Amino acid sequence: MKLKLAVICDEAHERPDGRIDLVGVYDELTAPGFPAMQERMTVVFVLDWDEDETGHQPLRADLVDQRHVKILTIEGHTEVAARRTSGRRVAQTRLILPLERVVFPQSGRYDFELVAGGDMLQACSIFVTEQSNGESDPAIGATGITPAGSN
Repeated sequence: MKLKLAVICDEAHERPDGRIDLVGVYDELTAPGFPAMQERMTVVFVLDWDEDETGHQPLRADLVDQRHVKILTIEGHTEVAARRTSGRRVAQTRLILPLERVVFPQSGRYDFELVAGGDMLQACSIFVTEQSNGESDPAIGATGITPAGSN
């Protein structure tokens, strides 16, 4: 298995022609305080499978903090066809995963770790920092990150 794409964004959609449109790609958020909650975000993974990787393939993505504490887990599976009937060179799995109300307990780096095909890979990272006093960051309103207890 090869991780072809891993990205965090506001939205993603697969078009009828097979292309993926990504809107608002980012790897950093600022928050007025912690814990902080991101109302909405989307994570996208595209996996290419080797010829010998067929059948039922379990998938798991863990969002972990710097101490390797799991913040959230996404689990599922995909069926990888033995014969490549789609005309593609390799079998491919495309995961577009909208997430809601993701809580970041403290500032720092968070990593999505992807487990697929028996391999664990660091897929992508996001850095969450505290907004400085008086700092005006338009991304705060655009990304919707708020103190977790404010709703």
